[in-house]
Amino acid sequence: MEALLISTGVVALAEIGDKTQLLAFILAARFKKPWPIIAGILCATLVNHGLAGALGAWITSVVSPGALRWILGLSFIGMAIWTLIPDRIEEEETHVARHLGVFGATLVTFFLAEMGDKTQIATVALAAHYAAPLTVVIGTTLGMLVADVPAVFVGNRFAAKISMKLVHSIAAGIFALMGVLTLLGIDNLFG
Repeated sequence: MEALLISTGVVALAEIGDKTQLLAFILAARFKKPWPIIAGILCATLVNHGLAGALGAWITSVVSPGALRWILGLSFIGMAIWTLIPDRIEEEETHVARHLGVFGATLVTFFLAEMGDKTQIATVALAAHYAAPLTVVIGTTLGMLVADVPAVFVGNRFAAKISMKLVHSIAAGIFALMGVLTLLGIDNLFG
């Protein structure tokens, strides 16, 4: 249960103000069809984070536990720093695959935007940390939806009322805490 809750919460916080959330705003403004956009976000995230979860599971099978602890601890601390750096969306990402319709455009642009994004890297690290890739992928996918579905429905009015700096600071704090606890060999946050 911890893997699900942490994965959902950390990714939801990290996603606020992220380029894929900005992409959700732009797609919603351009197409004005929320349900195909949400379906595209869901499918793209499941595939992208599924691959990331599989990579995290594979890493645990080939890296010694001692080395893995250091890699993950430092990765979480790196994620904390990265989370504090604001994302910008590239305009060309919103023009990819226009001829595929709303769902197709969302699927392709979200999948491409998530490649190497902090939430994908976090999914790899969380899957390796918890050795529960399916649970982590479910959690990170829920976290993406928690952040991006409201963006689709309420657009920029919602973003203007949230302190991105505060949200990113909280997410960074959680990543940093996970990094320190991992380096100290503490695997279970809740006892």
